[in-house]
Parts: sequence; structure tokens; C-alpha cells
Amino acid sequence: MTAFIGLTGGIASGKSTVAARFRELGVTVVDADALAREVVAKGTDGLAEIVKAFGADVLDADGALDRKKLGAIVFDDDDARRTLERITHPRIAALSMQRMAAVAASGAPYGLYEAALLVEKGTHRTMNGLVVVAVSPEVQLARVMSRDGLDEASARARLAAQMPLEDKLAAATWTIWNDADLATLRARVDEVHRAILASLATSV
Repeated sequence: MTAFIGLTGGIASGKSTVAARFRELGVTVVDADALAREVVAKGTDGLAEIVKAFGADVLDADGALDRKKLGAIVFDDDDARRTLERITHPRIAALSMQRMAAVAASGAPYGLYEAALLVEKGTHRTMNGLVVVAVSPEVQLARVMSRDGLDEASARARLAAQMPLEDKLAAATWTIWNDADLATLRARVDEVHRAILASLATSV
């Protein structure tokens, strides 16, 4: 029976790089953020519902969703955010189940479900384990400033809005620290992959 392992980490922790290495090792990664984009892609009923709720101003010149415009509308408006969530969440959940069923049907020993808010939403409790990608605060701050072009105060504010890393680490089955170079990170992912396979073999 295929197991499902959660994959999460804070902003600029290197979660996507870790997911890419797992894919290279033959593990299917179901990416919640990619699904969120898929359910509101051009031509979907999800996008039609969003236009109905928020108006055609949320579209770009090509008729696709302008995520920045929509984000500006829902950022400080709880009702608008709830409306958006009512449109997107059931669609994301249905697509997630569909993708995970496909992984199970393939007979793979395990698949990964990658999402930023797994621990915040308690979704990790439905999984067979949790991988947390972690990075020290000073490295994380430097990466957020560099990646998003933010000054230190703005970067610190963004980090402060996130769940403390300690809370995610407390929920972790396996931790991947990403303070060193890419080769070290890849080697650690390989280690965790072997550990997951070993744990599944002993739990059969």
C-alpha cells in the first residue's frame, strides 16, 4: 500500500529544491501550490467562478488570472478571502485526491504531498510522516531579502508572520537542514529517502 508523506518548510527554506531531488529519485511529488494554480488556469470553471465573484478586473491582458490583483483584493478583506477559499479549496482538495489516487494506483512505495501550510492546517496528521525542510534564521533572512528584493525590516516582518520553525520541527518525522551547499542538501535528501523506505519496510 502506498504511503503519503508530507513535505513542508518555511519561506526560502529550499522546499522546492528538496522536492526536485525527490523527483530525481523517482518519488512523485503532489505540489499543492501547483494545484492551486491549475484549478484557476485559463478556461477552467474555477477561473470563471472567480471572475463572477470579483469581476473581470482580476484578469490580465491574456484573460488569465492576475494573481497580484486578486491578492490585493483579498489581502485585507476576510470576506473576500473566504469567498476565494470557497471557490478554490474544494477544487484543490478534489484534484489532490485524484493525483494521490494515481500515485497509489502506480504501486509506488510512497508519494510526497508538498504544501507550505501542512502543519498550520493540521493536514500532516493525515499523512504517514512529515519531512520538514529547515534553515537557520540568519540564512533564511538573507535568502528572503535576496530572493524577493526586500529590505531587512520587510523581510523580518514576512518571517514573523509565519509559524515558528520550532513548531514545525516538533511535528517532523524527518528534518532536512539546508544551511550548507547544494551537494550537502542533495545527499541529505538521499539519506531521508532511504530512511523513509526503511521505515515503510519495517511497518509492513
